[in-house]
Order: sequence, then C-alpha cells, then structure tokens
Amino acid sequence: MNESPSAAQRPQTIEPMPDWLRRPLGKASEISTVQHIIKQRQIHTICEEGRCPNRGECYAQKTATFLLMGPVCTRSCAFCQVDKGHAPMPLDLEEPQKVAQSVQILGLKYVVLTSVARDDLSDGGASWFAKVMAAVRYLNPETQIEVLTSDFWGGKESTQLWRSRIATVVEQKPVCYNHNIETVERLQGRVRRGAKYDRSLQVLQIVKQLAPQMATKSGLMLGHGETQTEVIAAMADLRRIGCDRLTLGQYMRPSLEHLPVQKYWTPEEFKQLGEIAQNMGFSHVRSAPLVRSSYHAGESS
Repeated sequence: MNESPSAAQRPQTIEPMPDWLRRPLGKASEISTVQHIIKQRQIHTICEEGRCPNRGECYAQKTATFLLMGPVCTRSCAFCQVDKGHAPMPLDLEEPQKVAQSVQILGLKYVVLTSVARDDLSDGGASWFAKVMAAVRYLNPETQIEVLTSDFWGGKESTQLWRSRIATVVEQKPVCYNHNIETVERLQGRVRRGAKYDRSLQVLQIVKQLAPQMATKSGLMLGHGETQTEVIAAMADLRRIGCDRLTLGQYMRPSLEHLPVQKYWTPEEFKQLGEIAQNMGFSHVRSAPLVRSSYHAGESS
C-alpha cells in the first residue's frame, strides 16, 4: 500500500533519542588530525559530511571512507545528510592524487571509496572510481579498498551500457563491492528518490556475474516504518542474488527537513535480526543501532 506524502510531512511529536544511541565521538586528537588533512587537501569524507557517530573509532583503527566527486548529490534521498538541491561541482582533476596522499599520510590500512550520485556525468562517475582506486594503489599497494557506489543509472542507457559502467569498477578488483538498498521495498519511493529496489538488487547481481569471487555487501537503515517481516524479506532478496555481507543500523534524522524517525529499534531487536541474517548465510553481518555501511569494514576482509 502506498503511503501518502502529506502524512509523512505532517508535524509529529519528536521522540527523545534513546540512551543506546548516545556515545562519545572518540578522541578529539584522532578526529582533528583527519579533519585537518582532508580540509587541507579540499577533499571530503562521508565520515564528516554525514556526521557519522563512529568516525573517531574508525580513524583510530586506521580506516576511513572518502566521498568522491564533490559534496553535492544529484538525487534527493529524504534520509541523507549529504548536500543536494543545486548544481554539483566540477570534478577536481587532482582528487585521485589528493585521496592517495591522504591515505598514505594517515597510514590507512583499509579504505572505503564512496561518492555522491553524479547523474550529470556521462558514466555516472564509474571511471572516476577507477582512477581514484588506481591512484590509491600506486602510493599504497598494501591498502585494501572497498567501494560503495551509486547504481550508475542515468535513465536512458541500454542494459549493456549500464553493465559496462559497473564492470569499470569491478575490473579494478576492490576487496568488496557495496551498494545499499537502504530500506525495504515498500518504502523505496518515499526514502530513496531516484533509486529503485529491483535496480539496486541488479547492481549486486551484475557484480557477482562479472566476478563471482568478489565479496558484495548491502545495508538497510531501520526506522522508516518498516516491519520485521519486511526487513527479513529484504534480507532474503539480497541472499537470493548472492549478496555476502550485510549491515543493519538505526536511521537518525539529520534535521527537521528530513524524514522523521518512525521507530527506534532496540539493541535486542537488532541482535535478533543479525542472528536471522547469519542463519540465512551472510558471511559477515553487522547489526546494531549505530552500525553504518563502513563500520568495521576492514574486519571482514
């Protein structure tokens, strides 16, 4: 059943954040060191742009998630903190080298490369991922690279051309290819404007067809009004197309302009879902309120 947009926009009582979602950010020195380096080079991380609650912990473990192709997204997902609603920036031709140098200076052992959606680019940014991965590897041959991409769908191309974009990234052999479905099938239109549930599943399926041994990963943010039955159905859909790894975390409303939280799932509920996911056959599962796509990503490699 479709939900009324007007109902979602109606003023609602804002529930106080539960205690289990409150945690220290980590050592200020570790956060400030990374912030200084990325600001100095005018690059971006989703850790900072998305105000991730785990960034101090990840920095201390020598991992970080770089946000490629600028901080402005061409889509308007209703849950996301990343800037949107105006023209994206031109690509910074020095970004591949800047990211590679930052990885080297920070001594990162595991790097996640993600990006805003860039539907304005001819290939959605696929070749840019490849350029950055090559630059990072040149300076940091021992660093492992995971990618978290958009669907690279521009809306007009053939399936063959779309598949070739995904192949451009796969050919660089990341240790894991991540693409998030974000929410259950019923809520896709409300939460992920411009994306499609089946299309996202197909991205992961294509990766497995191109590179059967490559680990694939996806994640959901709970709290948009989904039921446990719907979450389990989404997990089953991911396993059906061979997805290996799963993250489940709590949606936390970035501002009053974003979708309100419909429910705070408890740690016990996340634990139960994690156990169900493991029984389904996922090789690596992270399921807890503060889990995000890249949380402890390096531990599963």
